[in-house]
Amino acid sequence: MTKLVVKGRRRLHGETTVQGAKNSALPILAAALLTGGENVFFNCPHLSDVEASCAILRYLGGTAKREDSALLVDCTGVDRWKIPDELMRKTRSSIVFLGAVLARTGRARLSLPGGCEIGMRPIDLHLRALRAMGAAISERHGYLDCKAPHGLHGAKITLSFPSVGATEDIMIAASTADGTTTISNAAREPEIGDLAAYLNKCGAKIYGAGEGVVVIDGVPSLSAAAHTMIPDRIVAATLLSCAAATGSELVLRGAVSAHLGAVISVLEEGGCRFACDGGDLRITAPERLKSLRVIRTMPYPGFPTDAQAPVMAAAATADGTSVMIENIFENRYRHVPALCRMGAQIRTEGKVAVIEGTRHLYGAKVEATDLRGAAALVTAALAAEGTGEITGVHYLERGYDGLEQTLTALGADVKKI
Repeated sequence: MTKLVVKGRRRLHGETTVQGAKNSALPILAAALLTGGENVFFNCPHLSDVEASCAILRYLGGTAKREDSALLVDCTGVDRWKIPDELMRKTRSSIVFLGAVLARTGRARLSLPGGCEIGMRPIDLHLRALRAMGAAISERHGYLDCKAPHGLHGAKITLSFPSVGATEDIMIAASTADGTTTISNAAREPEIGDLAAYLNKCGAKIYGAGEGVVVIDGVPSLSAAAHTMIPDRIVAATLLSCAAATGSELVLRGAVSAHLGAVISVLEEGGCRFACDGGDLRITAPERLKSLRVIRTMPYPGFPTDAQAPVMAAAATADGTSVMIENIFENRYRHVPALCRMGAQIRTEGKVAVIEGTRHLYGAKVEATDLRGAAALVTAALAAEGTGEITGVHYLERGYDGLEQTLTALGADVKKI
C-alpha cells in the first residue's frame, strides 16, 4: 500500500510551475479521435486519468505515447466502437468519449463511467443532446448502445444545467456533424475554451466557447494539430490553499489569475495578499487565516466544487467560523471525518458544512476516499503538528502530477512510501 508521510508545521517558499489541466486533457484526448494524423500535446500532465484515456484510445485502434515533454496521439487507425467496461470505470470523465466515438464510427457501445464516488454525474444531458442530433440510443444492463448510421446532424440544444461534460461531448460530436449546432446555457469553464481552441486548430468552426451560447458549424473532417494545454486551475487552487494553511509565500508560474478569481477572492477575505506579474501569481499568506465566512460552490465563474475540499482544510486552521455550501455534488464532504480525526472542528448537515477554525491540527493516520479529498488531507497535514500518514494515494494521482515532489521542492517534508 502506498502512503504519503507528511511532517507538518513547515512554511513553504519559492516558486513552482503549474501542471497542465487534467480537465482540459481528458476531453481533448477524446476529441483527438476525430482527427487524422499525429497530434502533439504539450503540457499534458502525467496522471492516471490521462493514462486511462490513452488506454481507451489504444484499444480503439489509435496510438498514444510520451516523447520528452510531449504526448503524441495518432487516431488514424481507429476502427473499433466498443469500449470495455474495465476501461470506462477507471475515470469519471470517460463518458466524453461517447460523442467522439459515435461521430467517428457511427456507432458506440460503452458502460457507465467510474471514478470517485463524490455523487451522481447524470448523463441524461449527454443522451438527450445526441438524440436531438440524430443518434438512436438504448440503455440495457448498464450499457449504452448508440447508432447514427446516417451520421449526426446539427441541432438547437438547451441544457437544463450548464454541465461541463455535456457541453464538451456536444462540441466534439457537433464538430463533424452535418449543419449547425447551437448550445444554450453552455458551461463556461476555461477548459471549454481550451477544447474549442484545439478543435479549431484541427479545422473545426466553433464560436462563443466560454460563453453561455456556443455555436458549432460542422465540417467534413478534422486534421491533427499541436496544442499546449492550459494550466490546471484546481492544482493552482490547491497550492494556494497549502500556502494559506501554512502562512507561506509562494509564486505559481503559469497560473492564470483570471481562471482563479473566485478562489483568490475567498482567500483575500482570509487575509492573503496576491500579486500578478506576467504569467506569475504570488500569494503571501498571514501567519493565521481569518475566517472565510460563506463559500458557495457554483458553476464557473463561481467558486469551483473541485477547490472546496482543499480550501476547507485551510479554513480549518482559520481564526473564526467559515461556512461551505456545496451545490454541485451531494457526496463532496467525504473528507470531513478524516479532517476531524486530525483535530478539525467541522459539522455537516446536507449541503452545509460549518468549520470552526482551530490553532492546532495534529498529524494522524487517515485515508483519502476521493481525488480532491486527498488534496484536502495533504493540505491539512502540512499545517498540522507532528507527522501524518495518508493512504488512498491513488486518488491523488488521478489529478496531481507528482504533488509530493512539488511540495518537497517548496520546503515541505513529504515522502511517498
